[in-house]
Amino acid sequence: MTSPVISVAFHSGYGHTAVIAEAVREGAASTGATVHLIKVEEITEEQWELLDASDAVIFGSPTYMGGASGAFHTFAEASSSRWFERRWQDKLAAGFANSGSKSGDKLATLQFLSGLAAQHGMTWVNLGLLPGWNSTEGAESDLNRLGFFLGAGAQSNVDQGPEGVHKSDVATAEHLGRRVAEQAKIFVAGKAAA
Repeated sequence: MTSPVISVAFHSGYGHTAVIAEAVREGAASTGATVHLIKVEEITEEQWELLDASDAVIFGSPTYMGGASGAFHTFAEASSSRWFERRWQDKLAAGFANSGSKSGDKLATLQFLSGLAAQHGMTWVNLGLLPGWNSTEGAESDLNRLGFFLGAGAQSNVDQGPEGVHKSDVATAEHLGRRVAEQAKIFVAGKAAA
């Protein structure tokens, strides 16, 4: 069976979201998938072609002022050339978002990312986890401690650097990467069998 190719296309303004992107990469790579990290603010034509050749694309952005960052929006708008040619049609997609607050309007960013994927005709893979830390027996160390379903949500204290990214959020991002890679394996095998 061919291992899937996954690209993680993300922007990170202060390094926190890059930590989450790396965790997503590690989770996907742990399944044997080939994974490419692509910083959207520095994207090259070769990296656009990597996205075109990927079986799945995982989008990631910090949440600034209630939505995805300006750099990620610039990338999304530039992807319209792929949209016109339907280059990402029927690929898998997923997403993650980071903010300084526990909620921080990350849902709006995840909705933007899933909407972008839908416009490209991609199939969205959700987080697939129950919420953690929502009972007296729960703990801040639970996976999905922030309770997101659409994608992985992470919270980073604004007075700490990337080293302060919460370990639970890193583990949740690794889970997302593994989940997308596992779904991509099924997807690739199904395409080969069809």
